[in-house]
Amino acid sequence: MAATNTTETIEALAAEIGDNIYIDIAKWHLYLRDAKIHTSVAQQLYPLIASNKTINEDDVTKIIKSVTVKIGGGRNEISLIDLLPLQCQVSIVDILEKFQRDM
Repeated sequence: MAATNTTETIEALAAEIGDNIYIDIAKWHLYLRDAKIHTSVAQQLYPLIASNKTINEDDVTKIIKSVTVKIGGGRNEISLIDLLPLQCQVSIVDILEKFQRDM
């Protein structure tokens, strides 16, 4: 039963991230859902909310830095942190705090 709840939480977290967080390229907003990386990001961020510790912006930033986005048909990779506007970084922390409160 716990695995189902974990899966459902990750799916809900991925949906929230995918709908609200975007990468900014030349003032074009590509939402993580459309970039097909929202689930991967949610899976990597989930342990932060599952730990029941206070969400730490530095921990979130470390995880976001570790996520790479393939560009140019996979010829290059850029850290997700370099593609996110500051407001989206703040929004990720807000989303995680909300999910942690609701768990």
